[in-house]
Amino acid sequence: MKGNAWKIAGPLLLWLLLALIPTPAGLTPAAWHYFAVFAGVILALILEPIPAAAIGMIGIAVAGCLRYVDPDPSKSISWALAGFSDRTVWLIFGAFVFSIGYAKSGLGRRIALQLVKLLGRRTLGLGYAVMLADLVLAPGTPSNTARSGGTIFPVIRNIPDLYGSAPGPTARKIGSYIMWVAFATTCITSSMFVTSLAPNAAALAIVKQTAKLDITWTQWFLGFLPVALPLLALLPLLVYWIYPPEIKASEEVPAWAGEEIRKMGPMKIQEIVMAALVVLAVLLWIVGSNKNIRLPFLGTNFIDATGVVLVVIAGMIIFKVVEWDDILGSKGAWNVLVWFATLVALADGLNKVGFVTWVAKYVSSHLMGYAPLTVMAVLVAFFFFVHYFFASLAAHTAAVLPVVLATGIAIPNMPVRAFAMLLVFSLGIMGVITPYATGPAPVYYAGGFISRRAFWSLGLVFGLIFIAALMAIGMPWLTVIHPVG
Repeated sequence: MKGNAWKIAGPLLLWLLLALIPTPAGLTPAAWHYFAVFAGVILALILEPIPAAAIGMIGIAVAGCLRYVDPDPSKSISWALAGFSDRTVWLIFGAFVFSIGYAKSGLGRRIALQLVKLLGRRTLGLGYAVMLADLVLAPGTPSNTARSGGTIFPVIRNIPDLYGSAPGPTARKIGSYIMWVAFATTCITSSMFVTSLAPNAAALAIVKQTAKLDITWTQWFLGFLPVALPLLALLPLLVYWIYPPEIKASEEVPAWAGEEIRKMGPMKIQEIVMAALVVLAVLLWIVGSNKNIRLPFLGTNFIDATGVVLVVIAGMIIFKVVEWDDILGSKGAWNVLVWFATLVALADGLNKVGFVTWVAKYVSSHLMGYAPLTVMAVLVAFFFFVHYFFASLAAHTAAVLPVVLATGIAIPNMPVRAFAMLLVFSLGIMGVITPYATGPAPVYYAGGFISRRAFWSLGLVFGLIFIAALMAIGMPWLTVIHPVG
């Protein structure tokens, strides 16, 4: 307890110090005091003196009971609990249940063994296999939580065990490397296609409404492609250098994996059922929420990504792939449910009290008179890094994109189309910066292979790499080499 005293005192002191500072002009006292609570929660999440879910619960309890977001006591508590009705929260929970099904049926082990047999001689080869798996799924899976948290993670979770790598002291053997490659990859692919991240479509609607511009699927893809290709090609290697695995190669393990597959024998009925349910989930994720696909009697958008997860979980229970007690016993699933639900509510509160709009207007007021490309770079970077205040890409898109876009449009000679495209391209890659920045982040964080300190530091390092690539490649590509407006 003594060792944790400073970790407890730090967030409390930050909260107190901010609360004692006079309210800045343009903000209400409630909004400023709410920000003080939020800042204390973020520092506590970084230091983690107690479990993250408990920190989030304390944060919404304080803000809700002090009525910073809404003066009405009932409405204030309703706001505090609103995160538990968020679809992405339940999608993340479903990803953990998928992991139970993969593990209990044996399908996850079988697929992991096959990957190790084919590519396991070199850890770097496994990194590229994980990257390619996400890339193949990305164009047709509008939810990166479903794609990475619900499909990729449950499979690759079985690989580290084959190398004697588990959460804790042995995580760095190989598990940490594979998990970070998978997570960072899905952030890149989320920016690569309109259809690879749910908020992308909402962002295009805001661009059309605010800037009167239409950006097609092809324009999006070709616009980000010069940024995506080098990032994807180098990512497994960059992680290999920056966050190296202890096991670099193993000639014996692939042979052992082949022998283990032989011992497993033919696929069992539960493995077949689990595989069928996963295929069904992927197909429904692709077809069910794709506006370009219309089915007889069902039309378009006939099932939400979270609805798919609930259907598959029901199927897993009905066909005895998992038991209800298995789900009840998954502490990780319930822990991440509480943690992410509270963070979604806390981040939403920043928008509700007007703090995010105030920050955006303050930044924009200091940019008048600068060159258009300079303003473009500053606003895109601001849009990227302000995501530290958000636990939802959708909320970030709705709250900040209209303000930043309108600010840029007001600058004389601003190349508006290029500016708008850079903003929307940044949505996926900004998900790498924190353990709560995008749907799959809590899944990988709660997996235990990447420590709290490593997740925050790697998030900053790769966030800087991603935004630097967007600026260094994307800006000249869209404004000079292949100008779009």
